[in-house]
Amino acid sequence: MSFAKRLDKLGTETAFAVSLDAAEFAANGNAVYPFHLGDIDLPTPQNIMDAALKAMRDGKTGYNPAAGLPEMRSIIADVVGRERGLDLVADNVVIQPGGKPVIPKFIQALMNPGDGVLYPNPGYPIYESQIQFHGGKAMPYGFIPTDDGFQIDREGIEDSIDDNTRLLIYNNYQNPMGCESSLEEMEWMATLAQKHDLHVLSDEAYYNIRYAGTSKSIASLPGMLERTVILYTFSKTYAMTGWRLGAAVGPSKLMKVFSKLAVNDESCTNNFIQYGGMEALIGRQDGAKNILAELKRRRDCLARHLEGIPGITFNVPDSTFYLFPDMTEVYDKLECTSYEDFRSRILRETGVSFCTREHFGTPLESEDRKYIRFAYSGIPLDRINEGMSKFKKYLSTVDSAVLI
Repeated sequence: MSFAKRLDKLGTETAFAVSLDAAEFAANGNAVYPFHLGDIDLPTPQNIMDAALKAMRDGKTGYNPAAGLPEMRSIIADVVGRERGLDLVADNVVIQPGGKPVIPKFIQALMNPGDGVLYPNPGYPIYESQIQFHGGKAMPYGFIPTDDGFQIDREGIEDSIDDNTRLLIYNNYQNPMGCESSLEEMEWMATLAQKHDLHVLSDEAYYNIRYAGTSKSIASLPGMLERTVILYTFSKTYAMTGWRLGAAVGPSKLMKVFSKLAVNDESCTNNFIQYGGMEALIGRQDGAKNILAELKRRRDCLARHLEGIPGITFNVPDSTFYLFPDMTEVYDKLECTSYEDFRSRILRETGVSFCTREHFGTPLESEDRKYIRFAYSGIPLDRINEGMSKFKKYLSTVDSAVLI
């Protein structure tokens, strides 16, 4: 069978390949400590499940409008608008089966073949995949390490822009690094978008996964609402990763295009799941608060373990559920030949499974450090303690061997 040539340009979420390797290792009787996938092992709050089940029993199982249930769209407009200081109405919202479908729809609606799209690298790999699959020019922009995290490489992003650059993907509260822009950096990005007439996809999947401080959206800055699409998802805040519920929030004229694309792609988003989503937004919030509190405990636990390991440096983000330590000294001590050699060796020696920087885009020429990503959303405290104890013990033996 001969497949379409454009499939050669279609990437994947490489974290799933790591999951498969870890599963195969576990199937052979080995303990695995899953820090590789940004899934959540905590239950969806009961009131959300009850609302979805009631809707199913009440017969809410048929088609609904491609843009989503009108009440659901109004509620999202109200909540997203209130949190971000935006004046939104239902026409600014299109419900989606998850946050991910917002990415290809944004690209399909606004990018012509050959147009350039700026996107973060390291970053969510589906950005690059969808840009290339739809015939665009993928234009990665990088980050510069700082004393308290990372900042966008402004000189690099300015130098890469040309007359064909049309779109900018901006993921504040960032996967995989956990970093966030200062207000000054966000304002700089907004000025850049307006200067070059770029439409912006603001991926705000982790907007509400926040342990300190207050989140801010680039859409709230002057002149940005009319050129920005917000990617909104229920997956992280409410532990609803498998429910597949999200939304695009943006200019009403553009949302009509998103709705038309939805008709062609998925017809509509699941009916009864939207009732669960409405309960998530306007019902009791104790479940979401408990999820956030547990994630913070896990973050602090993992950070304490990493702080005690020589040769590892990192910062502790106030958002997301990732740590992104610099492992260069450890990598060199192990005399690893590649990121994959490093990842595989640690898994087989300790059972600790993680993604490396390479799972989030090809390292840029300017990079000279080695990073990995620990996701702590899918592993309980006792397993964090157990896995990191093995991790530290193995690395201590490496240090001893080097000294000998």
